[in-house]
Amino acid sequence: MYGTTPKSTSAHDDAVLRFVERFALLLNEAGLPRMSARVFAYVLADDAESYSARELAEGLRVSPAAISGAVRMLVQAGMLAKERDPGSRVDHYRVYDDDVWSAIMLQRRPVLDRYEEVMAEGVAQLGRDRRGGRRVEETLEFYRFMNEDLLLLIERWREHRRRWLEQQDDAATEPGQD
Repeated sequence: MYGTTPKSTSAHDDAVLRFVERFALLLNEAGLPRMSARVFAYVLADDAESYSARELAEGLRVSPAAISGAVRMLVQAGMLAKERDPGSRVDHYRVYDDDVWSAIMLQRRPVLDRYEEVMAEGVAQLGRDRRGGRRVEETLEFYRFMNEDLLLLIERWREHRRRWLEQQDDAATEPGQD
């Protein structure tokens, strides 16, 4: 079951690594530690369903020691799932959910709730009659708006994704497709 990476060409491996580095830079700029960003980008972009730490290290061309902290952080953040076959001593990692991006966004709702709570306390402490208090209040309103619309946006995304996947399936099964 695990480690079923199809044998790929060196050119493909290089293309995957080029993508991994570019995407990891974006994730790193957004706050994800560099090695965690590289591991996540690799698991997202490479073809296998799951990876052992050794497979990740080989694929990314890094030492296995570099992988352990990265996967621990990604599992804790809900970006990767950790699994183990019964009787095995080797952990395997995979993208947390088939719909990984909406799963990640939904896992962030408690953070949005906390932002709302802290901003509401800030407004109460600072008052609405001062410039700083009004900016904090606007920040509160922004987080309320984001939190309320997040569920609607995820619903819209899931419907869009469903249609898109159907189109992909239809295109793959059309006669004359090789």
